[in-house]
Amino acid sequence: MTNCLFFGDSITYGEYDGILGGWVDNLKRYCHSRYCNDNSKEVSIFNLGIGGETTEGLIKRFDVEFSARKSPFDNLIFLSYGVNDLAINDNVQIVSKEQYKKNLQNVIRKAKEATEKIFLISILPISSKIDGVISSTGKFRTIKAIQEYNEVLKNLAKENGLEFIDTYSVFFDTKEDNLSKDSVHPNEKGYQLISEIIKSIIEKYL
Repeated sequence: MTNCLFFGDSITYGEYDGILGGWVDNLKRYCHSRYCNDNSKEVSIFNLGIGGETTEGLIKRFDVEFSARKSPFDNLIFLSYGVNDLAINDNVQIVSKEQYKKNLQNVIRKAKEATEKIFLISILPISSKIDGVISSTGKFRTIKAIQEYNEVLKNLAKENGLEFIDTYSVFFDTKEDNLSKDSVHPNEKGYQLISEIIKSIIEKYL
């Protein structure tokens, strides 16, 4: 039995995809059809995304969430954070790059006690429409900051022997077509693109 746990924010949760439920739900349907229907493998997908969450929230709940869903056989852990951490609200960075790295390193250390199959997913690009502009939610984000935080993720992956999943590069050239009207969250097409990327990772480890 393999459990795949997806920790993240509203993009992991599937915000703005009211029909299909986002990329993790796409994966859940795929794995049920691909593995469960023919009884070839038992694969469980857990969507642990919470809207607005940063790595500060992840630190507080990781132990409880993982303990409740940990498979005694095999676990894949996916961490998808940063778009809220890097945002500036009321002229204050919500989570600094240094704290962001420290928080993720702390979670990686805990996760490694149970599995080496830990994946860091890059932060998606935002639309050019809100690059350097205060959004309707009052948050300020830039492509430059996203690139810097993604570098933190890349380095963390390298330092810990983990796989870095670069959704940023896949999205960048077509981001305006793959993002919803809020310019931050993917639309249905964008979520489908993410699920295809992650699907290939899951299949490699099953």
